[in-house]
Amino acid sequence: MQQTFPQGVTWFTPYDSTTFVKVSINEVVKTLFEAMLLVFLVIYLFLQNLRATLIPSLVVPVALLGTFAGLYIAGFSINILTLFAMVLAIGLVVDDAIVVVENVERHISEEGLAPREATLVAMGQITGAIVAITLVLAAVFIPAGLLSGSVGVIYRQFSLTIAIAMMLSAFMALSFTPALCASIIKPNQHENRLLGWFNRLFARTQRAYMTRMRHSVRHTPRWMLLYLVLILGAAWLFTRLPSSFLPEEDQGYALAIVQLPPGATLDRTIAVMGQIKNIVIKNPAVTGMMEIAGFSFIGSGENTGMGFIRLKPWGERTKPDEQIGPFMAWANHALSGIKGARIFVVNLPTIRGLSKFGGFDMELEDRAGLGHDKLMQAQGMLLAKAAKNPALLGVRPNGLAPSPTAQDERGSRTGGFDGVVGQQRLQGATADAGTV
Repeated sequence: MQQTFPQGVTWFTPYDSTTFVKVSINEVVKTLFEAMLLVFLVIYLFLQNLRATLIPSLVVPVALLGTFAGLYIAGFSINILTLFAMVLAIGLVVDDAIVVVENVERHISEEGLAPREATLVAMGQITGAIVAITLVLAAVFIPAGLLSGSVGVIYRQFSLTIAIAMMLSAFMALSFTPALCASIIKPNQHENRLLGWFNRLFARTQRAYMTRMRHSVRHTPRWMLLYLVLILGAAWLFTRLPSSFLPEEDQGYALAIVQLPPGATLDRTIAVMGQIKNIVIKNPAVTGMMEIAGFSFIGSGENTGMGFIRLKPWGERTKPDEQIGPFMAWANHALSGIKGARIFVVNLPTIRGLSKFGGFDMELEDRAGLGHDKLMQAQGMLLAKAAKNPALLGVRPNGLAPSPTAQDERGSRTGGFDGVVGQQRLQGATADAGTV
C-alpha cells in the first residue's frame, strides 16, 4: 500500500488494541507451560519415581484438551479470562491425579502390594473424597458463572472454565489415572541418592510438624484462641485494604481528552492539541501521539479533541514512573498549565463497554420532560455529591456544554430564513451524568 502513496506520504497505525491482547495471551500461555513444568518437578521431588511422575503429566494435557472441547460447546473463545482459568485449573487437575498416584505408590512401597491390587485398595479409600471435593468446588464456581449484570459477564467464562476443568479432573482421577497406575507404576527398589538430602530434610520437617501437632492437641483452647485472633486480624485487614470494581490495566496507550470553551474555533483546538503533543512527547515513556481535533469520546464539535498517546513496549518501560499510573499523574499535572482548555489524561477501559474511559459511567434521563435546564441542574447536583465521596476520584461530566447561539430576528420578522448560528445544539432529553 505504501507504494501507491504520493512521495513524502507515509502511514502508521496510531492505535492497535491487538498488541495488548497478543502480549497478554502470550504471557498466559507462557505461564501455562511454566506451571506444567513446575508441577512435574514438584511431583518428582516428592515421589522420586519417574513412572509415577509421568502419570499426572499425562493427565494434564488430556484434561485441558477436554476443557477446550467444553469451551467450544459452551460457545466461549480462547481469551485472557479462559486462559487464566486454565492456569489455575492446572493445580486442581494435578491435585486429583497426585492424590491417586501418591496413595497407590504408598501401598506399593509400604505394603508390598502389586500395582493392580494397590490401585484397587487406594481407589476404595479416596473415591469418596475426590467426589466430595469436586462437588464442593463446583458449588463455589458454578454459581459465580450464573451471576447477572456486568459481574456475571466478566466472570462467567472464567468460572465455568474452571468448573469444566474441575469436573474433567475428577472424571480422569476416577478412570484414566487408576488405569495408568495399574499399568505404569512399578515398585521403586532403590533410593534416589541424589535426593537423599531432600528426604532427610523432609523427614526432619515431618518430625517437627508432628511434635507441634501433638502439642496443639494437648492445648486446644490456646490454639483456638489464636485462631480467633487470626480471624479478627483478617477481618480488620479486609476493612483497610483499598477496593475497586476493576484494576487499572496498562494497555500501552493513554487517552488525552481536550475541551475548550463553547464557541471556540477549530484552529484554537488544533493549537492546543499541538501544545499537548509537544509536552507529552518529551516524556521518555512516550513514542508518539495521534491528535484528533473536532471529535472526542465526550462529543463532537470544533471545541473538542482527543489524542492517543502511544507508550513504549512494556519491556522497555522498566522504571516505576514510566508505568501507566504514574505517567497519567505526570501528564495531568504537566498539561494543567495550558490555558483556555480543560485537559485530562485517562486510561483506556479495562473492559470495553463498561465506560468510555477507566472507571464507570452514569447517565441521567429526563423522563418527566422537565427540560434541559432542570436536567443540567440535576447533573450538577449529582456531580457535586459524587465529588464529596472519598471513594471516588476524577469525577467529571461527559459531554459538551451547549454552544452560544445567535437568533436572526430580522429574518424572523421578514419571514426569511430563521438562522441559528452555533457549533452544536443539544438534542434529546438525555445527558451523561459523568465519569468516575
